[in-house]
Amino acid sequence: MTTTAGTATGTAPRSAELFQRAEARTAHNYKPLPVVVEHAEGAWMTDVDGTRYLDLLAGYSALNFGHGHPGLLRVAHEQLDKLTLTSRAFVHDRFADFCAALGDLCGKELVLPMNTGAEAVETAIKVMRKWGYEVKGVTPGQANIIVASGNFHGRTTTIVGFSDDPDARDGFGPFAPGFTMVPYGDLAAVEAAIDENTVGVLMEPIQGEGGVVLPPDGFWKGLRELTARENVLMAADEIQAGLGRTGRTFASDHEDVVPDLYVLGKALGAGIVPVSAVVADRDVLGVLRPGQHGSTFGGNALACAVGHEVVTMLATGEFQARATELGTLLRERLEALVGHGVLAVRVRGLWAGVDIDPAVGTGREVCEALMARGVLAKDTHGSTIRLAPPLVIGAEDLAWGLDQLAEVVRG
Repeated sequence: MTTTAGTATGTAPRSAELFQRAEARTAHNYKPLPVVVEHAEGAWMTDVDGTRYLDLLAGYSALNFGHGHPGLLRVAHEQLDKLTLTSRAFVHDRFADFCAALGDLCGKELVLPMNTGAEAVETAIKVMRKWGYEVKGVTPGQANIIVASGNFHGRTTTIVGFSDDPDARDGFGPFAPGFTMVPYGDLAAVEAAIDENTVGVLMEPIQGEGGVVLPPDGFWKGLRELTARENVLMAADEIQAGLGRTGRTFASDHEDVVPDLYVLGKALGAGIVPVSAVVADRDVLGVLRPGQHGSTFGGNALACAVGHEVVTMLATGEFQARATELGTLLRERLEALVGHGVLAVRVRGLWAGVDIDPAVGTGREVCEALMARGVLAKDTHGSTIRLAPPLVIGAEDLAWGLDQLAEVVRG
């Protein structure tokens, strides 16, 4: 059902007060839009002053199934009354089913549950290095992993050490060695960078933070063939791109690629609890032994209950189909804006990067103008905005939100 948003003519009294209080007592590692959300349902959020906003960000894809999905909330509430945490010192009754279901969804044998996406990436790095030393026979201390320019895999010191984004990297060194950067989408550059110490390639099938950047057609498939031929592990960071966002269960599926390691997060916890995981076969994840890696909260009972329900929902194909269908609408409406305040668009499923004409304004200014019209989105890299609506959004609501964007960029 379409619900009309209220018009935000400026930060209202209670929102302004709470926003200022938050800014006064919070480290400024984010620059949020001045909206203070109190309630949300589906694709809509309501602030503390009663203004409604259409959510076109979905928590960077963490909320693929929308806010307050009744089935997911039911599972979470039921689990809260039973058990939340044991630590991995013991086994709880939700653990086996979650790991089996997620492994089956990925077509892999083993699952290593963690909490955040960055933790999952760090886990994949450790696993690839360990595999390199124990299986491939790389010289101890010399393992190398190939990454891509424009990447975003998280914000730990190891990860930002192989970022080329100065905001993420500058001021946080010294950084760990063992990473080689090549241009994203350049298969020849990957091949040239592989040597006897290369243990893995870690890349996003679509670069989300980079502005929903798609590699050239055939690159992902070619990368799979290259890594298999060269005995190098392929790790697909599907934290934003995976779990239905692009119209397939994984973005890798668009080129029929099965990587050696799936790195998952965000939507796996449905915006209810942080859940991430690395999923691979036994010959890869089996290199870890007790005491070599762990997490107190990773694979906790609440996380497994929610994560299992997410996997069950994805197994029906319903949400992938919705992303495909609504993605057609998204693409058509955005492509019509090219040359009318928009320079270029990139769309895959229900996910889009929109490059704003500088004559219109910055990405931040466009997001502020959208907020004033009751739509919430997020800018990146100055002139680009990202759109990632919840997969449960209605077609009429999506069309209305895109109407607001058209009004803003056309002036």
